[in-house]
Amino acid sequence: MNFVQMRKSMIEEQLMPRGIKDEKVLAAFAKVPRHEFVSKDLQDSSYDDNPLPIGESQTISQPFIVALMTQCLDLKNNEKVLEVGAGSGYQTAILAELAKEVYSVERIESLAVSSVHTLERLGYKNFKIVTGDGTLGWAEHAPYDGIIVTAGSPTVPESLVKQLKDGGRMVIPVGNGFMQVLTVVKKEGGIIKKEEICGCAFVPLIGEEGWRS
Repeated sequence: MNFVQMRKSMIEEQLMPRGIKDEKVLAAFAKVPRHEFVSKDLQDSSYDDNPLPIGESQTISQPFIVALMTQCLDLKNNEKVLEVGAGSGYQTAILAELAKEVYSVERIESLAVSSVHTLERLGYKNFKIVTGDGTLGWAEHAPYDGIIVTAGSPTVPESLVKQLKDGGRMVIPVGNGFMQVLTVVKKEGGIIKKEEICGCAFVPLIGEEGWRS
């Protein structure tokens, strides 16, 4: 299979027509081999315009949503970013292409272990993944220039707000267990501002400051 051509088609047919214009984001999507982050039997569908299962009742989000959330962070290559929900590691790889440091908290240990193996095999070094409750963030490495939450939360977790650097951005789906609104949270002078981007549907964010089960 020509995965390079599949990535090119993904960018030209799914991302650019929907408003993904950040050249750095597009370059990251052209480089990161999405097919490496799904099982071999799904590789021929890995660049399709839809989410795919990655095991443990979790999914890898459709390329456009990953790109939109990444673009909303407005990364400039020198940031420290927190990712809540590593999944298979695809979003982590995209962030690693665009940020200086990526710290990721994954609730499910098997996914955390698998994503680390995949990312290391592909040569990424500027990331760390830990198993834990992502709704509580990773205080040890705070504050963060950017925070990205890859699961739907009933509210914006206060722990994540506290770990966001002043001037930083958080991208998080907020809503019920079925539908959410992709929301950009900005901290400016200690004041929190929220901007709603679009409707979306994510698996639930499980944790102390998310959904309990």
